[in-house]
Amino acid sequence: MLIAGLSGITTSSAPLVDELADVGVGGIFVARGDVESSTQVTRLVADIRARSPHPLVVATDEESGRVSSFATVFGPSPSARRQAAEHTTVEVRQLAHDLGSKLSAVGVDLDLAPVADLDGGPYNGTIGDRSFSADPATASRYALADATGLADAGVRSAVKHFPGHGRSVGDPEVARSQVDAPLADLKASDLVPFGDLIKAGVPVVMVNHVEYTALDPDVPASLSPAVYQLLRDMGFKGVAITDAVGMGAVNVRWTYEEAAVKAVSAGADGVLTTEGESARAMRDGLVAAVEQGRLSEDRLNQAAARMAALGGVNALRLTCQTAEVPHLTGSGR
Repeated sequence: MLIAGLSGITTSSAPLVDELADVGVGGIFVARGDVESSTQVTRLVADIRARSPHPLVVATDEESGRVSSFATVFGPSPSARRQAAEHTTVEVRQLAHDLGSKLSAVGVDLDLAPVADLDGGPYNGTIGDRSFSADPATASRYALADATGLADAGVRSAVKHFPGHGRSVGDPEVARSQVDAPLADLKASDLVPFGDLIKAGVPVVMVNHVEYTALDPDVPASLSPAVYQLLRDMGFKGVAITDAVGMGAVNVRWTYEEAAVKAVSAGADGVLTTEGESARAMRDGLVAAVEQGRLSEDRLNQAAARMAALGGVNALRLTCQTAEVPHLTGSGR
């Protein structure tokens, strides 16, 4: 259930590679600091896969525009806002297909994109031009085109940041951030793109670290049972993952292992940490929580089954539960 970052390593000779294999993480996260060239990343990913005791999900953060792990290799790309302003959805789907083909070629099979948040504010805001539009219908059409283009190339998408980051005050990467809008307002706007992508069959949704007073006022969404229940009530049957739990909105209040336990207890299937060195403590924290009765074994098995299915593993062999990951309509997957 853990997706662990590589912490800036570029070769498989780094001790962290053996550490993550020993821990048995379900996925790795390739960040900008791990990328020197296409050949280097391809070799690194292949070596890590070979050492893993089971198939791995290989994820990265490759949005269009300023959030790009592969910008030095793939070159610059237009922001989501610019794409929506200058291109049709057909063209955006092709752009995403081209990007997905490059990611697939280096071994990445999960892109933490597209951004489905609504934001019409300054381009350099926390979301800003990472959003396709402040209009729910426009954001929905373009986010779906982006996700489908990735899927056409064999790369799954993790739509983010549920339940909508655009209204937030503050940056959760640094400190606590909050949205005070009533749930009815969220349903009428911020949640619309997520609902449309869920109906289309998006396989993964990332949950953010913003606090929503209408749902759970003192807990980040990523650790809130009410937020995961809302996601499931919207019909989502795929894999719910957290944003990176090393961000300030979480990490200044809970340790990595505490955050992992709270997230899985709340309803997360996968927990993302960009600091791979924290994975062992997170795993041990989850085991201890089950042994001590603080985390339901059924909830653990449900999460593990979904993550196993995402990684191409027969979930029954691990958990005695079945799980299927949805796929986007028309993607050919």
